[in-house]
Amino acid sequence: IGVVDSWAAEHLEVVCRDARAVAARVRNAGAVFVGPYSPVSLGDYLAGSNHVLPTGGTARHTGGLSVQSFLRGIHVVEASRDALAAAAPHIEALGGAEDLAAHVDAVMLRVRR
Repeated sequence: IGVVDSWAAEHLEVVCRDARAVAARVRNAGAVFVGPYSPVSLGDYLAGSNHVLPTGGTARHTGGLSVQSFLRGIHVVEASRDALAAAAPHIEALGGAEDLAAHVDAVMLRVRR
């Protein structure tokens, strides 16, 4: 499994004893074809699995093309003064370690009022 996940294949056929259990352990592959009767061509031509898959090992960090590929998420953060004050020492330590004084100041100026 380690080699398989490192390779991060576009298409992976798992043909062995307990193929389903082995396939369930795979974390990095574009598409997994399980058992002796599930060749890549079944997925490509008829089964309906995604055919636009990550190549060149990029399955380590991305999946196949989906509707999610065309959506854009926005992260929203809202905290109370007390929550920011509780987080302040951690932000101060991280900001200090990264030498980002303005990040630290943005917190400290708010919580020291």
